[in-house]
Amino acid sequence: MANKSGITTKEVRFSQSPFARMQRRFRRNRRAVWSLRILYVLVFVGVFGDFIANEKPLYCKIDGVRYFPVFKQYAVDLGLSDWGARFFQNEWTEHPYQAVVFPPVPYSANSLDLKNSNYRSPFAEQKVASTRWRHWLGTDRLGHDVLAGLIAGTRVALLVGLIAMSIATAIGILAGALAGYFGDEGFRTSRIRLLLNIVGLFSGWFYGFAARSYAITEPGSNAPLLTGLGIFCGMLLLSNLAAYFLEKIPAFGKRIAVPVDLLVMRAIEVLNSVPALLLLLSFVAVLQKSSIFYVMIIIGLIRWTGIARFLRAGLLKIKHLGYVEAARALGFSDWRILFRHALPNALGPVLITIAFGVASAILLESVLSFLGIGVGEEGMTWGRLLAGARQYPAAWWLALFPGGAIFVAVTIFNLIGEGLTEK
Repeated sequence: MANKSGITTKEVRFSQSPFARMQRRFRRNRRAVWSLRILYVLVFVGVFGDFIANEKPLYCKIDGVRYFPVFKQYAVDLGLSDWGARFFQNEWTEHPYQAVVFPPVPYSANSLDLKNSNYRSPFAEQKVASTRWRHWLGTDRLGHDVLAGLIAGTRVALLVGLIAMSIATAIGILAGALAGYFGDEGFRTSRIRLLLNIVGLFSGWFYGFAARSYAITEPGSNAPLLTGLGIFCGMLLLSNLAAYFLEKIPAFGKRIAVPVDLLVMRAIEVLNSVPALLLLLSFVAVLQKSSIFYVMIIIGLIRWTGIARFLRAGLLKIKHLGYVEAARALGFSDWRILFRHALPNALGPVLITIAFGVASAILLESVLSFLGIGVGEEGMTWGRLLAGARQYPAAWWLALFPGGAIFVAVTIFNLIGEGLTEK
């Protein structure tokens, strides 16, 4: 149904939603809008980095056979294909191509150009066949191309920021929602369910991680950790499944109040009492195997506190508003009121916290990479490139370009967060 101005009721309702109002305020901040556009560019570089910087051709024709080496590498990594003997015997620049198309940057992050090793400056004379093979941002001690390293580091930085904050968001929203909406008296569960969940937590931790620590910490794949997570979740699932049947017994079905607000706030105070970097270094020191995957998980596990606090504060106010009271009067369950009505209206501050949290996660990962702690040898990161300037201070390009990339990434996420706070 449309009013006199031609605006439908649905459009009016949407325009008054919290997310629509936040979007309109965000668009008024030009710095935040431009930061979002730069983020789109970084995401494009991170997603299509293998097609922008790679020592393998995008397309080539050898002895009448057409190859797409970049695509084929994905199949090889997944175990669906393998490289022929000829591709192991010769470098990619030495094949007798009938036709070839190389990426714009003909080097990958791990390519070694020994002829241009020992910190070759972007403006120095380089031993290359033509300008097509020039290292436009210079090289490091081993001959890695800095531009290719920056492109590969973009993917790592975005993955760390987004995956770590996804973990933190899931934990923070759950903890903050329970603490803010139910408080210390509203969340009630049966004694047997509470007991079995406590048993499930400890047994899941023991059988999933403590008893398998030898497999998790030893060098190799990340499969042992994923298996441990599966065991942990499986023990919790079994505990709740057993509680479902035991609750039918009257002696076990009596409900008691669980002080979730008290428990969540004490957990937040304990985590916030220790500096994040010190806590992260402590976790990383326990693991004998270095992996960027572990860094993502650890950052997510220590960065949920801000999200939980903001969400709890919002729900403490919202749960007493008229529309929530009306939903209770209509007989809606607490879970429906929480997830359908209260939670969507309390997520505004959470989005701001997530934006700032992504910037913080990228900075933490860069610090660890710079120190050479917690990050494996499987990929190039901005912090690792920056560490080259510490070893050889005269290599100014190793300080300028990776440091500039970190600065830009952290700044745009902070400006996006600032745009979300517009009134």
